[in-house]
This record gives sequence, structure tokens and C-alpha cells, in this order.
Amino acid sequence: MIQFLQKGGVLVGPILICSILGLAIFLERLIRLSRVKIRGYGLVETVAGHLKHGEDHKAYQLAHSNDTPMGRILAHAMEVKDQDRETLETVILHSTEEEVRGLSRYLQALATIGNIAPLLGLLGTVLGMIKAFMVIQEMGGKVNAAVLAGGIWEAMLTTPVMVAHSYLMSRVDKYESQLRDGAVVFVKAIGYRIHGHTGQAHTHTHSHAHRH
Repeated sequence: MIQFLQKGGVLVGPILICSILGLAIFLERLIRLSRVKIRGYGLVETVAGHLKHGEDHKAYQLAHSNDTPMGRILAHAMEVKDQDRETLETVILHSTEEEVRGLSRYLQALATIGNIAPLLGLLGTVLGMIKAFMVIQEMGGKVNAAVLAGGIWEAMLTTPVMVAHSYLMSRVDKYESQLRDGAVVFVKAIGYRIHGHTGQAHTHTHSHAHRH
């Protein structure tokens, strides 16, 4: 193993460090995301049902006791549900962004490593090829595979961290989409209740006026 790493040249150390850090971040985020339970529509639909029936206390208790990203967003939204629409949407947007930031933590660092590692690998490739061509020149063009081995090893040691970053980002994007869809269902439930009450009041007033 030591001989294998030595064949990679002077840049194998930094590339190896990038690989270890990238792998550590990937595994930590993978475990974290696998434990996240969005519980989108199951929770949202139940909360929305309570709101439509005027059971605000049950809706808040359900959201508050649900320790998930969706539950926390709904709990914050319930606290300002009786305020104006702009305030409600601002709170929902802020809560959603906060949850997404938590889910995507360390992914920027992973992206940075993913950008650095290929550059180190490219530099290693260039150095490896220069070394190989210098050997070719010294031997007057008579070389075999063993002579080029050092340059080839140095050229092959790269780290595809961006693949891991893209995979994790796709999962975060999926979770974010679910959270936003759930927030829309909640806002519609609030709007339904407001318009429903308004419509009932209008019908009652119209019937009363007609009798007179």
C-alpha cells in the first residue's frame, strides 16, 4: 500500500487528505439524511383537516409534538396563522430555509473539496506526463511499460467527490420540494377556512335580508 501511494507522486498526500475528508462528510450527511423523516402529506393533511374543522388546538399540538422538519415548519406557521397572509408566508419561508440549511450542512465544504481534488489530480497528471516524457527523452525514445509506470500511477490518482456531492444535493432538493408542497397544503387550508367562513356569513346575511 505504501509503495502504491509512493508511486502517486508528491500530490498523492493532498489528494488522499481530500479523499478522507470528502468520504467523512459524505458518510456523515448520508447517515443524517437517512434518519430524516419528512412525514410530509401524512402530517400536513391531518393538520389541515383539524384547521378546516376549527380544531386549532389539536392542529398545533400535533405539529408541535412532531419532531420533524415538516412538524417544526407547521408549528411555527400555527403561531402566526391568525396574522396577515404576508407574515404567514414569511414565517413559512424562513422556517423552510432554516430546515434546508440544516439538511445541506457541510455540502458546500464537500463541493469545495470536489473542485480542488480534480485540479490536484490534473496537476498530478501533468507532472506524471512530464516525468514520463523526461524518461523517454533520457532513454532516447526506447521505453517500456515499466518505465512509464510512475507517470501513469500519478495520472490515475484522482477523487470523484462531485459525484457524492451531486447525489446528496439531489436528496436535499427532494426534501425541500416535499417541505414546500406541505407548506402549500397548509396555506390552502388556512385560506379555505377563511373563505369558507366568509362565504357562510355572506349567505346568512343574504338570507336574512331576503326574509325582510
